[in-house]
Amino acid sequence: MLKKLVLFVVLLFCLKSFANDGYKLWLQYDYIKNENLRSEYQAATSNLMSFGTSETIKIALKELELGLNGMLGSGYKSASNNSVLIFGNKTNLSDDILQKLGNSFTEINDEGYIITSFFLKEKNHIVISGKTDAGVLYGVFNFLKHIQTQKSIKTLNIKDSPKIDIRVLNHWDNLDRTVERGYSGFSIWDWHRLPDYLDPRYTDYARANASIGINGTVLNNVNANALILTPQYLDKVEALANVFRPYGIKVYLTARFSAPIEIGGLETADPYNKDVIQWWAEKTKEIYERIPDFGGYLVKANSEGQPGPQNYDRNHVDGANMLATALEPYNGVVMWRAFVYSEHDVTDRAKQAYSEFVPYDGQFKDNVLVQVKNGPIDFQPHEPFHPMFGAMPKTPLMMEFQITQEYLGQSTHSIYLPKQYEEILNSDTYRKGKGSTVAKVIDGSLHDKKLTGIAGVSNIGNDMNWTGNPMLQANWYGYGRLAWNPYLSAEDIAEDWLRSTFSNDKRFIEPVKKMMMTTTEAVVNYMTPFGLHHIMATGHHYGPGPWVSNLSRPEWNPVYYHKADSLGVGFDRTPTGSHATEQYAPEVAKKFNDLKSISDEDLLWFHHVAWDYKMKNGKTLWNNMALKYQEGVDQVKQMMETWENIEPFVDEQRYNNIKMLLEIQYKEAKWWRDACLLYFQEYSNMPLPESVEKPSQTLDYFQSLSFPFAPGN
Repeated sequence: MLKKLVLFVVLLFCLKSFANDGYKLWLQYDYIKNENLRSEYQAATSNLMSFGTSETIKIALKELELGLNGMLGSGYKSASNNSVLIFGNKTNLSDDILQKLGNSFTEINDEGYIITSFFLKEKNHIVISGKTDAGVLYGVFNFLKHIQTQKSIKTLNIKDSPKIDIRVLNHWDNLDRTVERGYSGFSIWDWHRLPDYLDPRYTDYARANASIGINGTVLNNVNANALILTPQYLDKVEALANVFRPYGIKVYLTARFSAPIEIGGLETADPYNKDVIQWWAEKTKEIYERIPDFGGYLVKANSEGQPGPQNYDRNHVDGANMLATALEPYNGVVMWRAFVYSEHDVTDRAKQAYSEFVPYDGQFKDNVLVQVKNGPIDFQPHEPFHPMFGAMPKTPLMMEFQITQEYLGQSTHSIYLPKQYEEILNSDTYRKGKGSTVAKVIDGSLHDKKLTGIAGVSNIGNDMNWTGNPMLQANWYGYGRLAWNPYLSAEDIAEDWLRSTFSNDKRFIEPVKKMMMTTTEAVVNYMTPFGLHHIMATGHHYGPGPWVSNLSRPEWNPVYYHKADSLGVGFDRTPTGSHATEQYAPEVAKKFNDLKSISDEDLLWFHHVAWDYKMKNGKTLWNNMALKYQEGVDQVKQMMETWENIEPFVDEQRYNNIKMLLEIQYKEAKWWRDACLLYFQEYSNMPLPESVEKPSQTLDYFQSLSFPFAPGN
């Protein structure tokens, strides 16, 4: 009896010791307790047959064995001999299998996959295939997700292909391992110990990306250091490329435009200079000799102090096409960022990218994509879609989303960003009539583009759970899923992530999914309701700073964007103001220009509105603003209550981690509410509604706060 008691205590201790630190992301592969489902899966997967000998196929087999062992138990293979799970690309499959698959391969592209079931030679077959080994690997991950989310696999007929060609993570990682706008530790790239030391995390990073269809990674910051292009660092880049290649992932590098001067010994970086052109051609050849599948260059030029072609009285086309010419022999691409605004341009910052790029439509080489942020300012909690989408029918436009939460409370705030991405992707540009959505622009279908792309600014660091907050893994996951198919539902993606990451129990899924779907609305409410924007504190963008007015450039100051005065608040972008609305299609501009038709969420983005203006609900703008700030706080409180109620369904470590972070978010939501309302009240001179909690501190107190060591600068 004593021995049994001791054994029980030891087992209990072991269970408590092996806590879940979140490292495995959505690839948990937890044991399936439902016996009926487990029996179904065991019967269908008892015999694995791989066709092909490539590293990618070996990885697919390893992943299947890992996933099935975890979910079905180590003895699953002995469950049945009447079924077989086959995987391999088209060229390696037997004729009888190909005959069963019929014309399925005509319905997928080179990265697509087929998962189908049929009866052959007195056995049940499940076949996972594609035209390439990468397609097979994507199919294997999808099949495992099918089991993770506890769907039936008795009858399968899945054919799926990515709708966007280039699906990359942009790492804003520096060579000293700091991460600009990174809130989850230092860079995962250990440049000092590369190329000889290959951290196992690099492989796990590749697995995670392949599992959601990401096929590229930009290793270094858009504010680039030219040293990344030197032989010393190319050795390290090559080592990473070798790890990523079997997972279908290409490496890209941010190229500093002035590199010919800084590491090439030239006196100029003029894109018309023959020595500069030759330098880039030779440097590009050197890279491809090391990395035959190198993806190409990302470039931030003539933006926020970065060098570019305008330094030499050239334009963006000149710079992009010079690099595109160097990459052309190797099928590489240039991703040229459209995030430009100038201290010398006194027009509305929201207009400058459109004004600078749209006139060049059709002049870029075929292997150039113009990378455009989702909104016209800078990754705000809410922005209308960027007017460039749909306005350059002859140029591939590449979406740039920010996964890291530079302006959204950083990694302490639990926010589900795919909801925001979905809203942008579904926005109608009207450029070719009703239904001309942003998604159709970036997947090429609106203007029949041959080259398509999408980028997400990474939220990954070397924290054990990758993203600093386990809930924010959903943003990496959701970005990948929408990059593969921009027409997916954010709600469906949230459910898949919850099932794969935490639990399949509906008592957990339904309340947490509902919570996740309200988080973007909550952050807008407690930070920037009704179209307010860019009112964050200086530099680190951590916390509120609507009062900031002392920065050297006007468009760096929050007062530039909200324009609060005794008459009202908001930026007039209608024909009576900056006329930024003219950059949208007439149908969209008409809606934005009209106070009666514009949505509440865009109101102050496009209009300077009187404090006592009666909104659609009959209340004044001031009262509605105050109530929205309070609503945001209340929504976070509800999030905390939801999380407390699901404690039985989550492991202790992740439960407590998220619980503490939600408490921080609640405290900071109140900080945002109090600081902003006290500041704007000085202009409105109106009392707070009774239902709004009174501020706990004075405005002077909030203005005195400083955070010199906030992360991510």
